[in-house]
Amino acid sequence: MFNLSQRMEGFPSEHVPVLGRNRECDLLDGLLDAVRGGDSRVLVLRGEPGVGKSRLLEYVTTRAEGFQVARVAGVQSEMELPYAGLYQLCASMTDRLDRLPAVQRDAVGGALGMGSDRAPDAFLVALGVLGLLSEVARDRPLLCVVDDAQWLDRASMQALAFTARRLQAESVTVIFATRTSDEETPGVPEPAGLPELLIKGLPEREADALLRSVLPGPWDESVLRRVLAESQGNPLALLELSKASTPAALTGGFGLPSMRPVRERIRKTYVHRITGLPVATREFLLAAAVDPTGEPALLRRAARELRIDPEVATDAVAAGLLTVGDRVRFFHPMVRSAVYWSASPEERRSMHRTLAEVTDRTADPDRRAWHAAYGATGPVESIAAELERSAGRAHTRGGSAAAAALLAHAAELTPDPGRRRERALAAARATHEAGSPDRALELLSLAGTDLVDEHMRGEVDLVRARIAFTTNRGSEAPGLLLEAARRLAGHDVALARDTYLEVVNAAIFAGPQAYDDGQYEAARAARGLPAPQPPRPTDLLLDSLAVRILDGHAAAVPELRRALGAFREPDLSAAEGLRWLWLICVTAVGLWDHDTMSVLAGRHLRLAREAGQATALPFALTMRCVVHVLDGELTQGAALAEEVQTVAEAVGTAAPLYGALFVAAWRGREGECLDLSRRADEGVEHRGEGVGPVVSRWARALLYNGLGRYQEAAEAADLASREYIQLEMGIPVWSLVEYIEAHARAGTPAQAADALDRLTELTRVSGTDWAKGIEARSRALLTGQAEAEAHYLEAIEALGRTRVRGESARAHLVYGEWLRDQGRHDQALRQLRVAREEFEAMDMCGFAQRAAGGTVQRVAESTAVELTPKEGQIVRLVKEGLTNSEIGTRLFVSPRTVEWHLRKIFGKLGVTSRRQL
Repeated sequence: MFNLSQRMEGFPSEHVPVLGRNRECDLLDGLLDAVRGGDSRVLVLRGEPGVGKSRLLEYVTTRAEGFQVARVAGVQSEMELPYAGLYQLCASMTDRLDRLPAVQRDAVGGALGMGSDRAPDAFLVALGVLGLLSEVARDRPLLCVVDDAQWLDRASMQALAFTARRLQAESVTVIFATRTSDEETPGVPEPAGLPELLIKGLPEREADALLRSVLPGPWDESVLRRVLAESQGNPLALLELSKASTPAALTGGFGLPSMRPVRERIRKTYVHRITGLPVATREFLLAAAVDPTGEPALLRRAARELRIDPEVATDAVAAGLLTVGDRVRFFHPMVRSAVYWSASPEERRSMHRTLAEVTDRTADPDRRAWHAAYGATGPVESIAAELERSAGRAHTRGGSAAAAALLAHAAELTPDPGRRRERALAAARATHEAGSPDRALELLSLAGTDLVDEHMRGEVDLVRARIAFTTNRGSEAPGLLLEAARRLAGHDVALARDTYLEVVNAAIFAGPQAYDDGQYEAARAARGLPAPQPPRPTDLLLDSLAVRILDGHAAAVPELRRALGAFREPDLSAAEGLRWLWLICVTAVGLWDHDTMSVLAGRHLRLAREAGQATALPFALTMRCVVHVLDGELTQGAALAEEVQTVAEAVGTAAPLYGALFVAAWRGREGECLDLSRRADEGVEHRGEGVGPVVSRWARALLYNGLGRYQEAAEAADLASREYIQLEMGIPVWSLVEYIEAHARAGTPAQAADALDRLTELTRVSGTDWAKGIEARSRALLTGQAEAEAHYLEAIEALGRTRVRGESARAHLVYGEWLRDQGRHDQALRQLRVAREEFEAMDMCGFAQRAAGGTVQRVAESTAVELTPKEGQIVRLVKEGLTNSEIGTRLFVSPRTVEWHLRKIFGKLGVTSRRQL
């Protein structure tokens, strides 16, 4: 059993008040009391260096009676070591890893260097840390203190910030101490978006008392007033400025006022104190500043290498600069900074080389490579190669940001221009994966300098195009991808063909405007680039889509079906599935192949969940949501649409709105649908995502047809489809269906004749019951009385054989309306009753109202009024048979938070078990 509850050395366990911080101490005491009561609390203490943040962390630690206490302190020189901070916090908790879901257990274990079969996904690591802290706190409340958070490595900060945002009822508190922004930490540093307490200087009375307590008398009152004013109440400034003041200045007031900022004055006092020490002591201090571990044994080896006596450290201890115990620790991080930066560049490089020499190349190769890199005076291939190997190890541990930084440094130290460009390209890829597109573009500029190799230029262009697609899914990406594919075609056929397929995918997002420099060009180029033998599933998909784009839908159907079959094979790799199943599902929609769409959407979602890929999950959820809606399972579809939003909020990305739009339109909820539609339209302005307005206009057309507002439906449907030179698969085609029904019901069927011809081109050759039923229903709406009935009956029969329940109910609806118009009221009532009952069962209230000719009560779960949205999600997942751990993974909360919600749900509903629920 690990022991987290040991207290900081040198600090008593009783209540030690912090001078001038009564309000802050009361807040921290209240925070601990809340956690003792079963809640979780998070707080960020933000302030300038020396203002007392660490002292408040010491205070809360001494007050945490009955708590387990875990600590981590950021170290500036460790910011490039992935999960270094997380290791500090969680290394002693690893005996609880077996309580986590397998994928989270492997991810956290990999991040902590315990070995893993694959590079852990950062999102899975964060979920695992959340679960791990929750499990640790089952025994006793857990206090996690994170000092100098501005210097945590990026991977650790992302994991801890994610965890902090998702804590709710785990008896865990996380308190960060971090600096306000400065030249070393520009902008608003992480953790952002959490409750904050700004720590300012001490009030004047307490600052005066502190200053007088550390100064020997006598004092000149005017000088003391000046010191108080210049320190701005900063406790460290008061202590250090007083030490730097001469007796003459204190008694006679002869010192000149300083115009430097407080932080700079503190640094100057440290530098002054350092320069007054013997040379050997300064060398030892520099070794300690260069080494982030603080390991005495390592520093003793460095001292021997430097031929100095380790006992010189006593001078630095006497000067109040550091302490020596189980670790060598500086009095304050500013001391380390002052020591390091007051040395000359050559002194710093020399010390890094010394530390590299005494660091074990077997036990700690990454730190050794890091020291060697900072000790280099110019490009050195052996050091660059070692950094490259370190980057590989960092990537295996899931530290994509660290891997990117190491590769970038390796590129800088590479003497050969060609090899330097290769490493810069690898660094750009890794930086893009780490979520830093601007820095990735800078590295691409380095990789592309004086480049004559077409293969290399193609790879550079490909990374640049992928950055464009990731950051802005607009009309720019298809053209960039197309240019990259052309360059690659003569050197790497498989990669070039995959890139042409990316062009098609990007053009779908870009919308109609991407045809000229997108799909047509990609299709023509792909046709001239034969697939390798045997063809991969992606080759079959690219070739079939090329036929569809160039020769039309009818010519492509056999090849499209072959491609769908290849992706349904069980030996499809997870990597291929995650990358391409969204596009193949869209292709299945184009073939009106509901069965394949359903199977592959389910596989895509399963793969995304298993991999924990937060970037893939929203689109996999959206496609599965669409399947549920088509099947008339709006409750399940709504749950997945909510999960899309949950994922997006958890990872800080924009959520795809398409699933939610589907649900709102079919439910007939006008206000919700129009709001989502407006937000989808904004995607063009913000991201250039041209598909957004197409989806939103189709949704409005469906909504208005359900509400019986046919003119508005026709206008929306027309806008959704008319811009396409050749119809896309899916939504634009569905817009034709809405356009036909809107004009037929509005009494202007002739205006929809062309739309029916275009629809028939796509449905007739597909030949599925879904396609036959949609075509027959649409034809019936535009056909004269003598032939209409046969088409209505054909539609009802064909759609009745499918799982597309909403469209099947619509066939009964329009047939019933036609019968009513013919004066056959008894038959009409039977058809309209079938339609209304189906719509009501599916919560499709707009269409149900249209079928009933009046108001229909919205079908809702009996708990909807009493339960919060989060509680409603949990109830639905319980009904699916998921465990608390599985529910927590879906909702990005801990299992204990799920337990807490369930207790509230049971109380509200008067049940006592999951079975009763």
